Amino acid sequence: MRYLAMAVVSMALFASAAHAAGSHSGGHGHGDAEMMAIGKPGDAAAVTRIVTITMLENEDGAMLFEPASLSVKEGETLRLKYVNAGETEHEFVMDVHDSLMEHKKLMARFPEMEHDDPNAVRLAPGDEGEIVWTFSKAGDFEFACLIPGHYESGMKGRLTVDH
Repeated sequence: MRYLAMAVVSMALFASAAHAAGSHSGGHGHGDAEMMAIGKPGDAAAVTRIVTITMLENEDGAMLFEPASLSVKEGETLRLKYVNAGETEHEFVMDVHDSLMEHKKLMARFPEMEHDDPNAVRLAPGDEGEIVWTFSKAGDFEFACLIPGHYESGMKGRLTVDH
């Protein structure tokens, strides 16, 4: 019986790892309308401002977001437009620091993971994308590219939501 229980646990762990490696859809339990610490997916009709964020590498090898910091007001809905002007694939994930670091560890294990999180976008070189987001909670948050090596190369930023 003990071996059977161990086999069942092993199968469950293998299935979880296989699911995580193939897709990040729902990987952290973020449903489309579910509130996260940083807010929730927004209604396009409520957008008050459009912000373009460029992903790139510079001649020194640093990987960057321009701008590297954002400031928004609590309750504000933004259309965040992303442009990958770099020569490699990049992603943008926004969340609290601890969640980003957990996600970063998972990405180190499964670097080809596909994302389906409403707070993230992954773009090939030359591609564009967007997220419409309502920043419903004041606080200090972060955004980052969590593809292995990119965060360490400087691809991170601050996001402040003021009252």
